Amino acid sequence: MLLYRHRLRCIKQLGLSYFVFPGASHNRFEHCLGVGYLARLMATRLRDMDHALGITDQHIECVELAGLCHDLGHGPWSHVWDNIFIPAALPGKKWKHEQASEMMFDDMVETYQLDITPEEANLVKALIVGDKKRCTLGETMPFLFEIVANERNGLDVDKFDYILRDCHAVGDKGNISISRLIHSARVIDGMICYDIKDANQIYELFYTRFSLHKRIYNHKTTKSIEHMVIDALLEAEPHLKIANLVENPKRYVYLTDNLLNTIEASTDKELESARAIIERIRTRDVYKVVDYKVFPHHAKTMIETHVTREAIVAMAKSGVLTGVDEELVAQLKPSHIAVTCSPLHYGKGERNPLDEVTFYSKKNPNKCRKADYSDFSLSMPCSFAEVWLRIYTKDETFHGLIQAAYRQIMKELASVEDQSTEEAPVQEEGFAPEVLGGPAVSVEDLDLDLEPAKVGRPGTPTLGNRPSTPRQISRSFSTASASGLGVANRHSPRTVGRSFSENQFTAVPPNFRGESPSRKPRSKRARDGNDGSESGRPRKSLRTLSERGADAS
Repeated sequence: MLLYRHRLRCIKQLGLSYFVFPGASHNRFEHCLGVGYLARLMATRLRDMDHALGITDQHIECVELAGLCHDLGHGPWSHVWDNIFIPAALPGKKWKHEQASEMMFDDMVETYQLDITPEEANLVKALIVGDKKRCTLGETMPFLFEIVANERNGLDVDKFDYILRDCHAVGDKGNISISRLIHSARVIDGMICYDIKDANQIYELFYTRFSLHKRIYNHKTTKSIEHMVIDALLEAEPHLKIANLVENPKRYVYLTDNLLNTIEASTDKELESARAIIERIRTRDVYKVVDYKVFPHHAKTMIETHVTREAIVAMAKSGVLTGVDEELVAQLKPSHIAVTCSPLHYGKGERNPLDEVTFYSKKNPNKCRKADYSDFSLSMPCSFAEVWLRIYTKDETFHGLIQAAYRQIMKELASVEDQSTEEAPVQEEGFAPEVLGGPAVSVEDLDLDLEPAKVGRPGTPTLGNRPSTPRQISRSFSTASASGLGVANRHSPRTVGRSFSENQFTAVPPNFRGESPSRKPRSKRARDGNDGSESGRPRKSLRTLSERGADAS
């Protein structure tokens, strides 16, 4: 049992972010301990709040065990393994670390003959994935399946732990009180609900998740090193054959972040190309960002379809680019390019996760309902998801050429988008467009007293004479169509058009050639004895730096 859980000590919680944020050295083992502790705390709190729920010590132990074992199936560098490497190494294979967690749990129970019944084992596995339909307890106690993995709104102790733990590791000072949220939780109508006064705390939790993904997990250098590690693993795969080990728990248990060291220490000729890539990581000779842009979330499929390595090379060789070096055009290959399309959201895609959270109040502690925005904040964003596109070059010699080809693709996509916008039917007067993931509604349905001249115009409408008795505003307006009160439509042509415009902060000439350290090894080991002055980059020394300082003075 120790082997299965302690392998997580060798898997970084934030994967390769450790190469960028030295404080992010915590591992999956620590995280699982935290989730197990919070899971027991939450289950115990729910029982103490309402003994009629029938929560027993056995239920609490199963919930705690699910928290402790929920990440048993993570591979090397956490999500890099299942989100990037496995799809690349085994195209078409549908595999997630949750499946591996169940596989590892079953094998651990069998190997160590643990004192657990088959019914309890099935319950633990169902709790790990949050699937209420996998056992009868899902009908009588559905709230138990919202503690470790909450499929309804994503508000679970797994998120509680990793958000606070990751913030602490990278030096962020969060303003989230997990103990407050746990003590606020209670079960109403079979669901875990929270006090309405904690709605802003919950929103802050979801926003922090988005912020961590944008600033930390998807940092440009982190993604660059992820590409390099994946390239090294794909080079090593024909020789090591590690991808198929995801089906073999006896071998998979030994797959950890140490895999990189294993390849690096090897002397096999078949791993020479993989070692060269790892050498570049060690010497900080990473792939460089050529260009980047943020797009609306609904454009993700289009971006992934049209902005590919092959499409950029085809555009470079199409002859439509001007000012480029034809010699470089002939040399450019898809293998020189890396493309990252990262979806960023608050936890539920384009939807506001708060729309699925139920609340109670101090005055009505046994009645739950979903909250209107006016119950906690009107300062909600008009969009809860976006897509971050980055283009990398693996050899800086092609920097300008790759950017020129990519930007030409963007121009053509923008022209197609402009044509579709022009052909789009004009909306009828009195219609508020769809916003925030909900259905479109007419202004008449909103039951607002608006001046007729302002109906259907963008911006904030002017309120006319207000009725003496406040009118009820339906939830369909407050959560789905705030455009009538001046919130911008996230799908507006103006927003999309700006996304297809060129990034003015990254522009370089088409013939720009950055230094190409990939052909000039920095380390002594890679130079194989060369002094670095004849065929490589001259090594910097304190003497050289001091001489430069003397010349400058």
